Amino acid sequence: MNSPERNTASSDVSFATRDQLAVVSQTGCSITFFDAVTHERLDVVDVPAEPHELCFDPDHRVLYCASSYVHGYYGMHEARARQITVIDADTHAVVDVLDTAPDHAPHGLALDRARGLLYVSVEATDTEPGGVIVYDTATRERRGRIPVMAGGPHWVEITPDGRRGYTTNKEAPFVSVLDLERGEFAGRIEVPGSEGLAVSPDGAHVYVAAPKGDFSGAEPAADPGVRVIETATGEIVRTLPTEGVVFPVHTTVTGAVLAGELRMARGEGGKLGAQTNGVLTNGVLTVFAPGSLEVVGRVEVGVFPLTVTSSPDGRTGYVSAVMSSTVTVVDLTAPKVLATLDVGSKGEAGAHGLAYVTAARG
Repeated sequence: MNSPERNTASSDVSFATRDQLAVVSQTGCSITFFDAVTHERLDVVDVPAEPHELCFDPDHRVLYCASSYVHGYYGMHEARARQITVIDADTHAVVDVLDTAPDHAPHGLALDRARGLLYVSVEATDTEPGGVIVYDTATRERRGRIPVMAGGPHWVEITPDGRRGYTTNKEAPFVSVLDLERGEFAGRIEVPGSEGLAVSPDGAHVYVAAPKGDFSGAEPAADPGVRVIETATGEIVRTLPTEGVVFPVHTTVTGAVLAGELRMARGEGGKLGAQTNGVLTNGVLTVFAPGSLEVVGRVEVGVFPLTVTSSPDGRTGYVSAVMSSTVTVVDLTAPKVLATLDVGSKGEAGAHGLAYVTAARG
């Protein structure tokens, strides 16, 4: 895979009038910006190693980028990083870098616009379990830390009313429930290890990718799919079955559920694809209809889908694939593939976190 040519962001250049798609390159240690309408590549901005996820704050017009490791992957890394890079969404200038110390390995990012809070999941330290750090988005000051009682929290999501939070915890056999008003751990919902996480637009349900993808050489996980949790009771009320293990889960503004599935073929793979009897091939995005959650379409995407997002109107989906280092643009009304965007990398891990950046409104 090739490294993209670097552009130097300048405060003299403004991208404020464009809707943009921002895409992390994990080993490229960069964020690539595309025009969300024309898919033109606009800019490439360097960030600290190794970036994982993104979050756009439309009120302060900044992007937050979490760097999880100095080098490597979850469970297979040299050291954990501790930076959250803050980038001006309109000029692409880096305006701040937050240090999560004494915490490390920030992963998931969730924004509460009403209260001006940013939630960041972090892995366990020698003295503390994994947790969620709370930042003030106006001052960028740390407000607190909520333990999740698991070692490796990844995705964090909050309900629309800002009262409840949830984290998936990789190998831990539960999803953590957080009381955000009290700032404390509120309980657990049993699932067989978990990956992606999403909350429905009305806050009534949480969608969890489970079981966790296993790259230790064990047999592929049985009964992969998306667990549907009712937030009022904390009960799993349904499982959306899939053919492959699901990593990312996303809900659109319309309530559609998007699940990125892994697919495998026989052979030997690299570090990211070292499962029994196979290597990863092109993945699949499965689209579940709002309300009924029936499958309305499946489209082929890149190798090892890791993050999914959608346009503000819910008509277009974007799927980043870390091993092919591509982003597949999907018409969700059909569904069908509209375009494939190439994202440069310097190693096996490429395209990862995504954020749709809306144009500034005058």
